[in-house]
Amino acid sequence: MSKTAFITGATSGFGRACALRLGQAGWNLILTGRRQERLDALQDELGSQCQVLTRTLDVRDASAVQECVDSLPAPFDEVDLLLNNAGLALGTEPAQNCDPDEWKQMIDTNILGLTTVTHALLPKLISKGAGASIINLGSIAGHWPYPGGNVYCGTKAFVEQFSYALRCDLSGTGVRVSNLAPGLSESEFTLVRTGGNQDAYDQLYKGADPIQPEDIAETVYWLASLPAHLNVNQLEIMPVSQAWSPFSIHRKS
Repeated sequence: MSKTAFITGATSGFGRACALRLGQAGWNLILTGRRQERLDALQDELGSQCQVLTRTLDVRDASAVQECVDSLPAPFDEVDLLLNNAGLALGTEPAQNCDPDEWKQMIDTNILGLTTVTHALLPKLISKGAGASIINLGSIAGHWPYPGGNVYCGTKAFVEQFSYALRCDLSGTGVRVSNLAPGLSESEFTLVRTGGNQDAYDQLYKGADPIQPEDIAETVYWLASLPAHLNVNQLEIMPVSQAWSPFSIHRKS
């Protein structure tokens, strides 16, 4: 019997790549995102490899999330994997220059949206039991601060701690929880963060050989395919080109 994955933010980047990888393996897919035309195009690309259900969904809308989950038809109503991928970063300015509305959007999406979807799907995942998985897309930004990261770093630190605490709460149910924390990754994410600044995008990735969405998709597939008695609590992944720098020291002139 095919397994079923519920993917948020499936319209681009990691979510789209994960849909293609899981679809290639014959998983049933519930693909959600805010852009139905992209969901339709992804469904066409997947073709007959798997069964696909698409739903236009904004994870910040709690009632819409619950309605989506409650109305899942067979065979999509038995969920083996929740991939909490929907999220974003906005702005690169220091905190004192940031737009509070952008802070709120990040908190509402990366924290409230993720917890809302998780809570709505927990009964189905617990019912599935052994082998069911929740994979939360965190970030190295949840571990390592950097200038301009402010609220984004905070939201990803939340994702990590929520994942750990959720794992405690689900002890004995068979449901696994993993926090997957990528480093420098090339995707539409950066264009969103910079307001569509292609030059900034190009400079960030120039010569860096960054993580690609397909790399994360392969990692997600591996995590979801592990034997049911194994749980990877935390997986941090960087491109080889990325490492740590010395601490910043501001010296008085």
